[in-house]
Amino acid sequence: MKYTELSKEKLSEELEALRKEYTEIKNLGLKLDMSRGKPAFDQIDCSNAVIDSVNASTGYKSADGTDCRNYGGLDGISEVKELFAQLMEVPAKNVIVGGNSSLNLMFDVIAQGVAVGFGNGAWATQNAKFLCPAPGYDRHFAITEYFGIEMINIDMDENGPDMDAIEEHVKDPAVKGIWNVPKYNNPLGITYSDEVVRRMAALKPASPDFLNMWDNAYNVHHLGTEDGLLNIFTECEKIGTTDNLVYFSSFSKITLPGAGISAMASGDGTVAKLKKRLSFQTIGPDKMNQLRHAMVFKSIDDVINHMEIQGNMLLPKFEAVLDALDTELAPRGLGSYTRPNGGYFISFDTIPGCASRVGELCKEAGLVLTPIGATFPYGKDPENKNVRIAPTFPPVDELKTAMKLFCCAVKIASIELLVK
Repeated sequence: MKYTELSKEKLSEELEALRKEYTEIKNLGLKLDMSRGKPAFDQIDCSNAVIDSVNASTGYKSADGTDCRNYGGLDGISEVKELFAQLMEVPAKNVIVGGNSSLNLMFDVIAQGVAVGFGNGAWATQNAKFLCPAPGYDRHFAITEYFGIEMINIDMDENGPDMDAIEEHVKDPAVKGIWNVPKYNNPLGITYSDEVVRRMAALKPASPDFLNMWDNAYNVHHLGTEDGLLNIFTECEKIGTTDNLVYFSSFSKITLPGAGISAMASGDGTVAKLKKRLSFQTIGPDKMNQLRHAMVFKSIDDVINHMEIQGNMLLPKFEAVLDALDTELAPRGLGSYTRPNGGYFISFDTIPGCASRVGELCKEAGLVLTPIGATFPYGKDPENKNVRIAPTFPPVDELKTAMKLFCCAVKIASIELLVK
């Protein structure tokens, strides 16, 4: 029966029993961590071939004869540019290969905008603002906040961000960009609809150097049935807006989180501006690591086969979380949650006003979650309800224990609110 249908007397009885259950769990001395979307050890192990793929027998040379031990190759070796071109469905000439982190590339792009801009002056002199679909990726918001850029919340639903609101906000020339995680969104797990992608490509911002920061981090991270995502680069080409798009991709959750490769792509004009900055910033990227990846992943088919293995590893973990939510919370009417077909997260909404209390209870009993509120700009969830669940790192048995604690915490926090 739903808790909202129970009398306060019945709720109080239930709360007393739950607090006893919580104390028993707390006394186990748990140390569980679901705070970030980290690959598990078995996922990393299946990428060990990358570490061992390059030795003297290869001559340390890329396909075009470049000695990867030396300087140069500002935008990446040719075979890795082509690999990312296949992964991102963009022309290879528009790809810039980076280091181990796409987040680093994003930080540098925003830094370039703040310092010198992209043809319309430094953002630092223009009271820059950024649109932030929320719930969203906390590190996107952290970058924007670090540079003192005002963040504007944009509501999300099952199709993606509120495009009516976005189209209205971009009429302001101070709005310099928007963050997007379009496929298996972090944390919602949803994939943008075709209409959202088309409208995003067709935006008519008042600022000529507006940037659509398109972080497609989970493009091939499926859990069985794949969501389709319309190719935004192609849509931008139709309209002539590719220079407003900066598209990011990464192998951080494909191979090695600390030693993967990353890339960004844009229109010819923006790529030229990005490469100009890179010419001052570095003499060249880590081409040896690019070569390691190229030796293992000859084409997009190799990436897809590799990710099917990882998807099979992750699926039981997502099922364990969803089974707990379906069994313990849904029948009691306690919140709502997503059922993603891929990515790294499940988004759970408590009844409004409960999320921070859930976080406190879990922490006290030994379960670390993503900080409550982190999925919103400035760490402030206006309804205090969103919790990002990251199932990927713990083994399934630990995950089941963590979810037992989580569900108990949600029940306690909900009843405490209902009986006030």
